[in-house]
Amino acid sequence: MRILAKVGVGLAVLLAVALVLVFTWLPGRIDRSLNLAPPGPYPASERAQSLVARSVVIDLHADPFLWSRDLLARNDHGQVDLPRLIEGHVAIQTFGVATKTPAGLNFERNESDAPDMMTALVVTQRWPLRTWTSLFERALHQADRLHDAAERSEGALRVLRTRDDLDQLLAQRAGGEPVVGSLLGLEGLHALEGDLAKVDVLFDAGFRMLGLAHFFDNEAAGSSAGVEKHGLTELGRRVVEHAEAIGMTVDLAHGASASLRDVLAMATRPVVVSHTGVQATCPGPRNLTDEEVVAIGENGGVVGVGYFAGAVCDPTPAGIVRAMRHVRNLVGVDHVGLGSDFDGSVATAFDTTGIPLLVDALFEDGWSEAEVTQVLGTNALRVLSATLPE
Repeated sequence: MRILAKVGVGLAVLLAVALVLVFTWLPGRIDRSLNLAPPGPYPASERAQSLVARSVVIDLHADPFLWSRDLLARNDHGQVDLPRLIEGHVAIQTFGVATKTPAGLNFERNESDAPDMMTALVVTQRWPLRTWTSLFERALHQADRLHDAAERSEGALRVLRTRDDLDQLLAQRAGGEPVVGSLLGLEGLHALEGDLAKVDVLFDAGFRMLGLAHFFDNEAAGSSAGVEKHGLTELGRRVVEHAEAIGMTVDLAHGASASLRDVLAMATRPVVVSHTGVQATCPGPRNLTDEEVVAIGENGGVVGVGYFAGAVCDPTPAGIVRAMRHVRNLVGVDHVGLGSDFDGSVATAFDTTGIPLLVDALFEDGWSEAEVTQVLGTNALRVLSATLPE
């Protein structure tokens, strides 16, 4: 009996150790293995660094709230946090909010009812119990984390809700204050759980960008990586209409071609594609066709070019610039922007302090300082000014 008791104690200890590892070590290990960038400082020219410091830099998509990190602390891994945003002279960072990731994730075809890999991440990172089964609650929890970070930042991080907030941020930065603005963007309407009324709840929680789909079709819109890849449903049309009416920017990233066509046929305000590539320089269903780029240009929208292999195939500054050049050549420089997808389980050539490397690549490709300034943020600023509520 004593031997059995000792065995039982030993197993209990092993189980306790295993649980500690699962809930403490494992999530951080996954984070470190998926969000990769060589550490700075980066060897950019003084000209590039000076232009970035003088520009309004806006990144349309990053995902740090997937991970159990403090946004206010400078981390030794990943690609985005407040100290590095300040050092990188980023004026506005849009934080994407993902709520579900299907098992077997790929860019071609994912079942809507596939097992959800994000649930394991939610549980092991000890998110609130309400988030374990509700996609909507996962969205609200990530919004809460941003607001908590902003409150603790002593004014260094602001959550932008209105045009007045935007104007105040720009005025402060023009006066030399290194304040960073932030926007919340939902990544996929499946988080609404079929309920249009939840758009208003998300709006009240600070969401100002609404992505149609993620890696699978949902009740409102089809995904470029879905099975049916359908267009907007009746719910989807009502969501787009309501989002525009209350002051939320529609984000076409990950949307099926049919969904993009439906949105662009009804949109009354500029849209964004927050993080993407173009098929002309990186073939694949994840990226935009020339026809789609032209339609977005006609809408007055902005294509946020990603920094990762799935968007540009060659995830170097020169590879990113090739995609940007193609968009510029098709519809003009007014429609090119930044859409890093930092911390979205991607490997990149630099973190958010390394944007001057991209600027040097643009200079080497023959872009003028005025054009580079537009790409860095003026174009995205135009869309935000046109869509944020007064």
